[in-house]
Amino acid sequence: MSRRIKEFIEIRDHSSLDDLIAKLVEVRDSLPEQAEAELRLRGDDVFGRQLCVSYFRDQTEEEAEFEARYADAHREAKERELSRLQEELGVVCYAAGGKRNKLRIVA
Repeated sequence: MSRRIKEFIEIRDHSSLDDLIAKLVEVRDSLPEQAEAELRLRGDDVFGRQLCVSYFRDQTEEEAEFEARYADAHREAKERELSRLQEELGVVCYAAGGKRNKLRIVA
């Protein structure tokens, strides 16, 4: 199971158009295939503006290991918190039958 991760590159210091074009060409050449890159202008007049390039890359094996390691613990913590809140409020949540399978809350 390979996931794609969204990465960001911020380009802040560009004094001339030639420098900016050179930096953008360098970034484009370093992107992986199927990156689906986007270029946006971010910031405001107070803190300044910068160009931001976002793109997708494949998840590394190390990142997949971390995610697998902590996904179960995170899910269990959420379930414990939901159970605690349900006991505190006297509310039970369950998936309703039917095509949409919406969550129903019964008090």
